[in-house]
Amino acid sequence: MQCDLFKTLWGHQGSFESAALLASAAGFTGIEAPAPEHDDQRAELAQVLRRHGLRYISEICTTGSYVPDRHATPDEHLQSLEQKIQRSLPLEPLFFNVMGGCDAWSLDVQIDFFGRAQALADRLGVLCSFETHRGRSFFNPWVTRDVLRALPDLRITCDFSHWVVVCERLMDSEWETILEVAERAHHIHGRVGYDQGPQVPHPAAPEYAEALASHERCWQAIWASQVRRGYRRTTMTPEFGPDGYLHTLPFTHQPVADLWQVNSWIGKRQQDQFTRWLDGQRAAAVIEE
Repeated sequence: MQCDLFKTLWGHQGSFESAALLASAAGFTGIEAPAPEHDDQRAELAQVLRRHGLRYISEICTTGSYVPDRHATPDEHLQSLEQKIQRSLPLEPLFFNVMGGCDAWSLDVQIDFFGRAQALADRLGVLCSFETHRGRSFFNPWVTRDVLRALPDLRITCDFSHWVVVCERLMDSEWETILEVAERAHHIHGRVGYDQGPQVPHPAAPEYAEALASHERCWQAIWASQVRRGYRRTTMTPEFGPDGYLHTLPFTHQPVADLWQVNSWIGKRQQDQFTRWLDGQRAAAVIEE
């Protein structure tokens, strides 16, 4: 198995071309982003991806943006999902990373919605990976676990930083649940949260070493599951971002870190961590033989 990194366009200040150049220079495999609404922008993104030999993961939010339209019905979320899948198809995405549903729905509504969402994906012949995200259906570990138990074919994108802030603790305390949901993990969003926020100021800072190590243990649990499930590659999008996630200085709004430098750092570290982890797995297998 190999580890492929994708550059998020969330927080990128510049053109598709400049994003592609940064991704290529850092050794990333591709770009993750919503499909542009306008035909000319989609055509431009497609040209840039082809020119640089980059792959694409389509990001979808059903109704609203990262926070859902609170009053949208499950049917409206499904209509939004289908519309955005159709919009993305010309870009030939590897799969669709979906922030779906709403945190306020009851469990029976969640299960019915995701069952229909999976049926929609199957009908269209695409793979949807549903993200663990605040404000959305998979905003905490236990709702996610219960929906996954009811729907064995569902796949998820694990962004554990959201669960850390929702639960106000690192996810080592919920290790059995982490291991269970890891069995359905298809994609990883590589951001490090802490007990009072979804994004540490910088993951290399020694004061956040415990949070970084905890997230890495969770990511390694996913890698182990994916190896057992026969994955040939694991995908990760380093996703430190703006919009209140990135810490700023009072009064000046001066960022405390550069987003691309942080995402490049976490990406390189995880590729190194993955290589060491995989070597360790191979060595352990040889010893067992």
